[in-house]
Amino acid sequence: MKSDIFANAETTQTDAFTLQNSKMLKVRIGLDGNPDTVVARQGAMIAYQGQAQFDYQGAGGLSKMLKQKLSGEGVAAMTVSGQAEVFFADQAADVHLIYLEGDAISINGKNVLAYQAGLDVDVHFVGGGGIAAGGLFNTLVSGTGWVAITTKGTPVVLSTDAPTAVDSNAVVCWSANLQTNIISSFKFNNLIGRGSGEAVQVGFSGQGWVIVQPAEFDLATANQGGTNTSPGGSGSSSGGVGGALGGLLGR
Repeated sequence: MKSDIFANAETTQTDAFTLQNSKMLKVRIGLDGNPDTVVARQGAMIAYQGQAQFDYQGAGGLSKMLKQKLSGEGVAAMTVSGQAEVFFADQAADVHLIYLEGDAISINGKNVLAYQAGLDVDVHFVGGGGIAAGGLFNTLVSGTGWVAITTKGTPVVLSTDAPTAVDSNAVVCWSANLQTNIISSFKFNNLIGRGSGEAVQVGFSGQGWVIVQPAEFDLATANQGGTNTSPGGSGSSSGGVGGALGGLLGR
């Protein structure tokens, strides 16, 4: 039998986190000294070989649970344990790997695919103003280990040497040491359908970087779906206002 498709053979790399291709993540769990547990977005598993168990992942304490419930931000996650090679994807989005070395990144919850279980994950305010002042929410990941994120298309990494503003629906993640503020360009014309459509941006300053994807989240469907809680499937979406403003605005 002959076909070009057979060129897409499984990668033989033995690292804990590996890109099978630009759309697919391969995680080795409990093999070759790799950790026996990983945390992934619910519904993101597309295949596995070996013995794997999928369990609901809680928020990790009462305070974290309350922040997730109040903000609508955070990742609907599952723990995957055992001895297996597990493949993850999210609606054929591009997958990228980031290795944290005792530092932290702030990620839009919609862009989190998987991360090593030893990392600390929490919800934090963006802009420092809280809900009353129009503050947004994001997912803070810190510690040492791998994080897999997704983007809709090939992203750009912007240096923040100069003050930088990013559409809240297109921002993916940024180095957590940056100072942030919410920039609102809302005008009366927005009420009568003549606004620019760029009502809210996130401003950044300091030494660091921001990752921006070449697409915005579809606000028309962001609040329609719940979360696919089964391990199988090509991805999931979080309902609520966590989907509005690119999954950043708290409900």
